[in-house]
Amino acid sequence: MEEGIRALDPVAIHLGPLEVRWYGLIIGTGVLLALWLVVREADRRGLAKDTFIDLILFAVPIAILCARIYYVIFQWDYYSKHPSEILQVWEGGIAIHGALIGSVATAYVFSRVKNLSFWKLADIAAPGILLGQAIGRWGNFMNQEAHGGEVSRGFLENLHLPDFIINQMYIDGTYYHPTFLYESLWNFAGVVILLLLRRVNLRRGELFLTYVIWYSIGRFFIEGLRTDSLMLTEYLRIAQVISIVLIVVSLAIIVFRRIRGYSDKRYLEE
Repeated sequence: MEEGIRALDPVAIHLGPLEVRWYGLIIGTGVLLALWLVVREADRRGLAKDTFIDLILFAVPIAILCARIYYVIFQWDYYSKHPSEILQVWEGGIAIHGALIGSVATAYVFSRVKNLSFWKLADIAAPGILLGQAIGRWGNFMNQEAHGGEVSRGFLENLHLPDFIINQMYIDGTYYHPTFLYESLWNFAGVVILLLLRRVNLRRGELFLTYVIWYSIGRFFIEGLRTDSLMLTEYLRIAQVISIVLIVVSLAIIVFRRIRGYSDKRYLEE
């Protein structure tokens, strides 16, 4: 390691034998800020304030479970030999696509039980979900994971990054692309776009589908830089394949719902 460069401690608080890691704190912060943003908008859209609080009590644990299951399935060669590590989510190793599958499925069931419009819930939640993802990527930063290929320090300095990011990207004697940062910035930009699109009064469901498309476009290109991708085959990265599928399916749903008249209601309508 270059002289004077030290990685940030991934442990935020030591409580005797217990450790509170930055990864968990950052993910938790992202969830809370996302909830705050969503609850404010739910109130404006005429939903009870506790609607999303009730939903998140189910959605978060199910999303984390699905994210871990998704990751473990595609890393089964490793975890089949190290089963004791399957539950160690604090070390990282959760897949956002798995979390999205779990949370969307939970929201759909919740909407049916509560007799609410799934698409209305999804539209309201979309900016908050993306905000949580933007913040959550900094958990990867603290764990020095989800980075890209090798680069020089000069490359990182030319990006005008602060030293604490450059130094954290120095891992085992090599500097790496801060792909966590690229995705975080892409997601923050998406949050701004989604908040602006609220005023456009899109058809119901299209704000959420725009979120899916925006996130998937960024993830497709950023995933190509990463060195720790889950692989479907030797050359196919799972996240890129899923991203393409989500873009195509989202566009198809938008067209289908418009043709069939399923999206006549607008976002700002009750």
